[in-house]
Amino acid sequence: MPYDPPPELAALSLAEIAALVESRKLPPLDKWSPAEQGLSHMRIAADGRWFHEGSEIKRPAMVRAFASLITRDGDGQHWLVTPHQKLWIEVEDAAFIATDVRQDGDGLAFRLNTDDLVIAGPDHPITARGSVEEPAIYLGVRHGAEARLNRSTWGQLAEIALDGDRPEVRSGGMTFPLLP
Repeated sequence: MPYDPPPELAALSLAEIAALVESRKLPPLDKWSPAEQGLSHMRIAADGRWFHEGSEIKRPAMVRAFASLITRDGDGQHWLVTPHQKLWIEVEDAAFIATDVRQDGDGLAFRLNTDDLVIAGPDHPITARGSVEEPAIYLGVRHGAEARLNRSTWGQLAEIALDGDRPEVRSGGMTFPLLP
């Protein structure tokens, strides 16, 4: 059964999505190198829910604010970075969840659980992990952090791939296999 993206995503062209992504003012994490390090006492569960000291953070605006401060280092460790502190954050799987995808020509635009929009391509690659029987698909978001595609988004992406003759998708001039 064909998938129709939600109206707020379907109504946008890839160029409009790219303009929205470009206009979003995110903190310049790559320019900050705080000396103070510590624990954030925060955790992002595999299902994308955020917790602080065991209590779920239920305000979407708070989650979006914290999500804009996430970076992941070369060892795979996630951090919340401010100009003054770098705080360790526990991430069970991925820092973000991809909740929707829309194809527009040779582009794939993803919506995340934080309402971020990401266009797959060289700076935001799609990576297949897991096994052929149980693949896990990830999308590069920013500063080393990734989004795991939820089940329905993985199904949407598989449907897009079925339009071709191989288990892969194209976006931003790149080809991404959907099987590990």
